[in-house]
Amino acid sequence: MGQSTFRGGAHPYEGKELSMDSPIQVLEPKEELVFSMSQHIGAPATPVVSVGDTVKMGQLIGEASGFISANIVSSVSGKVKAIQPRLLSSGAKANCVVVENDGEYTPIEGLGEERDYTKLSKEEIRQIIKDAGIVGMGGAGFPTNVKVTPKNEEDIDYVIVNGAECEPYLTSDYRLMLERPEDLVQGLRVVVSLFDNAKGVIAIEDNKPEAIAKLQYLIQDDPNLEVKVLKTKYPQGAERQIIYVVTGRRIYSRMLPADAGCIVDNVQTILAIYDAVCKSTPCMKRVVTLTGDAMAKPQNYEVKFGMSHAELLEAGGGLKCEAKKLISGGPMMGMAMYDLNTPITKTSSSILAMSEDEVEKSEPTNCIRCGRCATVCPSHLVPQMMAQAVERDDKEAFQKLNGMECYECGTCTFVCPAKRRLTQLFKQARREIMDASRKK
Repeated sequence: MGQSTFRGGAHPYEGKELSMDSPIQVLEPKEELVFSMSQHIGAPATPVVSVGDTVKMGQLIGEASGFISANIVSSVSGKVKAIQPRLLSSGAKANCVVVENDGEYTPIEGLGEERDYTKLSKEEIRQIIKDAGIVGMGGAGFPTNVKVTPKNEEDIDYVIVNGAECEPYLTSDYRLMLERPEDLVQGLRVVVSLFDNAKGVIAIEDNKPEAIAKLQYLIQDDPNLEVKVLKTKYPQGAERQIIYVVTGRRIYSRMLPADAGCIVDNVQTILAIYDAVCKSTPCMKRVVTLTGDAMAKPQNYEVKFGMSHAELLEAGGGLKCEAKKLISGGPMMGMAMYDLNTPITKTSSSILAMSEDEVEKSEPTNCIRCGRCATVCPSHLVPQMMAQAVERDDKEAFQKLNGMECYECGTCTFVCPAKRRLTQLFKQARREIMDASRKK
């Protein structure tokens, strides 16, 4: 087995106390829901409905259009009023199916029916996961059916539930581990059943003792499952870090977790698998954290996909003061939002409202060569030299410095006393290099 932590990393202010003790509340959407066909890594889904069609809750409205793609289902019943490009919280536009909610939530036939996963074949379980449109809900959005169908099925010996939730302020996974622990354990058993040689591990940071105790109690009689307690440190929940800490194995940018014998899924992804396989319910909702020092009532809400961020913020009590910055996601890896009239998708984890904009307040200065960025980098890179290569527009040097191994965790930017925008530089350089190699 691996360690309880990794070399490098940082300890940003956690901010979790704002929302961690508030039970999840269910919010129902208003009249209009916007379903993006690009809620995942890979090819956008293709709309399979037309304007004027009546749809039911749980009905397929967008079909996966390639091997790496994912289905989209309607989270409400109502009428399709438009199929058009709409703005997403990332600032990009995507083709969207717009549904007018009739407020009746008329379900498709069989929605919510109990199912015994032990009576299903592996192929049937994988097909259910595919049909349900489940993707990585920790932020990556990789189609889960592809992840649980690796080439080397017999080599998979670990299924890891990523319950670290190391990103500051976010508490949705923590609340789910407290409120739906039995379902989480059962969802893990479903995934473990797909691999003959695998054991299940739930990995949780040690700042969540209540969740650790609950899950340890539930699995105490199951020799095939264990809870692994991790040291609280950012980015403990990054896929590479969690694999190393649980198994002692290392992976790099050209490897998949399956190459190291691991399948890693976020808490909400595992619960979506449980809902789809055991409860005949496709992927149509998630828990989103509303938090930050400008938020009136920091809280976790269960919301349906397609609901607008603006509507969620209003229903959650709005802001108590002016927010200088609104972030989709956490402060380390999230993206600033300039428009809240954007739909909640499978990868929307939070609205973080900050009364101060730390980036705006701090003007970058020249690098003072202190080396802190290299000390904290979890991938053991030298950000200072990588930044120099990017600033010279020397992509070759950036790649020789293993710049493509950066996964944009933001730790170097966080510790930099000169306030240099290192992560942004690397993000841009990596995108340009990947775009160029695709064109080739």
